[in-house]
Amino acid sequence: MKGIKFYSISSYIPDKVVTNDDMSRIVDTNDEWIRTRTGIERRHFASDCTNVSMAVRAAEKALSQSGIDPEKLCCVVVASFTSEIHSPSVACLVQRELGLPDHVMAFDINAACSGFIYGLGIVRGLLMQNEDCYALLVGSEKLSNFTNFEDRSTCVLFGDGAGAAVLGLDERAFYSEYGAHGDDSLIYCGVGLKDTPMEPLRMNGGEVFKFAVEHIEYVINKLLEKSGLTIDDIDHVVCHQANKRIISNIARKMKSAEKFFVDIEEFGNTSSASIPIALDDMNRRGMLKRGDKIICVGFGGGLTWGGVLTEW
Repeated sequence: MKGIKFYSISSYIPDKVVTNDDMSRIVDTNDEWIRTRTGIERRHFASDCTNVSMAVRAAEKALSQSGIDPEKLCCVVVASFTSEIHSPSVACLVQRELGLPDHVMAFDINAACSGFIYGLGIVRGLLMQNEDCYALLVGSEKLSNFTNFEDRSTCVLFGDGAGAAVLGLDERAFYSEYGAHGDDSLIYCGVGLKDTPMEPLRMNGGEVFKFAVEHIEYVINKLLEKSGLTIDDIDHVVCHQANKRIISNIARKMKSAEKFFVDIEEFGNTSSASIPIALDDMNRRGMLKRGDKIICVGFGGGLTWGGVLTEW
């Protein structure tokens, strides 16, 4: 089976730290309320850079760490729904800023918080067409631009950041599961048109919680079924970092709490960037070893969901 090999993983986290106490000075909330409901203690805001510049910084590190010749890249794919501009794409601007050759395909995908997981499937498909090449996959979000800081139920959740990986084909396990259900009632973020103000992100938290728990469990079980493995065979489960209670709920259902990685307390919900940020965090902590079996699961606006079972 042709699977995906991670040649590198990296992230860019903005310097500005916003604690729960900081949020309490913006909106009617407090540290205990946020921590007990979400697990978040702080998040980072990109006050001095754009979504594009965060993507560039994460991508630059990933490419440098990979040791891959940029001439061997076939594509740059960026998962994001918070770009400040519609065109050119974030990916095209990453290509320009990194000085990548013109033969590199560059485009964005918008699957909200499932974006990086969708990207893994898309990149694998592109690499299957030309096995002697590599791909740069980035998840980058500047959610602070789209947050309603008068809505205490949502503004405390989100942070900014970017994560990136250089990927290539390899003989290793790879199983995937994807889905979508068109819905703009649970999660919605409107973009302002001429003479129309932007409508900030809004979310039905209770319904999103139920949707997430149901679909994460479904995706994990489908991946195990496809692979013929059990949860005992899996070394790590990396969920989209949306809410610690969601992840804890699934971990209890799977009776494998020790396998589920959580770092939402530091970064908040960074949407499509959360899974690559988590993987980079784990890698820097020395948690990941070559050959480890990992399940990554994302879910988000669209509604979208997806997961991959792969080897590190």
